[in-house]
Amino acid sequence: MFDYNTSREHLNLREFGRNVQKIAAHLLTIEDKEKRTRYATGLVELMRQVVPSIKDNPEDTQRLWDDLHLMTEFKLDVDTTFDKPESHLEKPPQKVAYNMHKVRFKHYGHNLKLMVQEAIKMEDEAQKHDAIIHIGKLMKSYHMTWSKEFVDDEVLVKNIEILSEGALTIDINKVKDENLFEPLYKERIRPANTANSNNRNKKNSNGHKNQNRRRRN
Repeated sequence: MFDYNTSREHLNLREFGRNVQKIAAHLLTIEDKEKRTRYATGLVELMRQVVPSIKDNPEDTQRLWDDLHLMTEFKLDVDTTFDKPESHLEKPPQKVAYNMHKVRFKHYGHNLKLMVQEAIKMEDEAQKHDAIIHIGKLMKSYHMTWSKEFVDDEVLVKNIEILSEGALTIDINKVKDENLFEPLYKERIRPANTANSNNRNKKNSNGHKNQNRRRRN
């Protein structure tokens, strides 16, 4: 039987997806409270990864716990330092304005996001400049791995500005002129006709060798 969307369980919070809601529902079946709390804490961190724009601070973490309680219809009983939403929140909640456009940058990875945050904190402008260049190199490397194509430096500069919320900027002309975003590693992208060309050359070479053998004989 096909699993049509119309027959699936209703999603309380679509931004986290169906798999997260299934895991949340599974938490209610765990009898041991300590284990249930441990699994719930792990799920909250997973929710943070699903929506990368959520920051690692008490306010956003409280929101994540609120959303988890909402997904479990406020039946989840766990021991955390974050307050459980009161019953008055059981009415349809106001949608949290998560910045969903940053989900596009998931292929860069969480570690690169942390590097951006560390670069923002740097007070030495020279060190910050070097950090931006290193981030750009990594982003180009990741992009080549992800899409198997080269990416324009202007796109990378824009992505850095978005991820840093405008805190990290660099002169695009200087980036291009000095090739500052040279990738840390290069994956050779073989043209589609290269293999065929090599095969033809190999066949021609073998053909010449066979003709030479016949002449000697």
